[in-house]
Amino acid sequence: MTMPTDDATAAAVLEAMPCYPVPPFGRSPAIETLRASRVGHGLAIGSDGVMLILRRPWLALDVPVAAPIVGYVPYGSIGAARADLRCGLVPRRYFVQILKFLKAALPNEAAAFILWNEASREFAVEFPEIDEATPTRLVYRMPRLPPDWHMVCDIHSHAGGRAFFSATDEADDAHATKIAIVFGRLDHPDGPTMAARLCAGGMFLPLPRCPFAGTPDAD
Repeated sequence: MTMPTDDATAAAVLEAMPCYPVPPFGRSPAIETLRASRVGHGLAIGSDGVMLILRRPWLALDVPVAAPIVGYVPYGSIGAARADLRCGLVPRRYFVQILKFLKAALPNEAAAFILWNEASREFAVEFPEIDEATPTRLVYRMPRLPPDWHMVCDIHSHAGGRAFFSATDEADDAHATKIAIVFGRLDHPDGPTMAARLCAGGMFLPLPRCPFAGTPDAD
């Protein structure tokens, strides 16, 4: 088999992020193996576009990242998009616990993480070490995860301000795989607002559903 490069470092990079053409008929064992993997990511190129296939213990993501190639390619379809929580929906009690914590921190901003244990399939909430917290600024440290634990949600508040992703958030989230959530208007009588997105593959994707069970747009 001809190697795509004669440079060892480049070969390792290409192996870590492989690219597979979708056969026009029959199966692709390579793509099926990637889709079934515990951890991995790669690209599938089809007649109808390019799809990022990303797998983490808690997430199965297939998302189109490019339009169909202009010109004829003898490939099959990349298939349907998906974004499934392998860990399941986060129990509502954690949503309630985190909101209570964020409100108690007013007038300052605050943060929390939702973690998931791959072995026990249990969720947990961790509150980070804070370096600085004011009504408009928050500096906090990411968790150091023991074996089998994965960060599913990175949550912070904008205290009484609106829920949105700031320029700092854009930079912090650029190379992460996680659900990022911002709560705002925590002191408003009509209740808080929430902005959420899935960070994966250097992209910020809309969530197809709320990650918390028992909320209005979750089953």
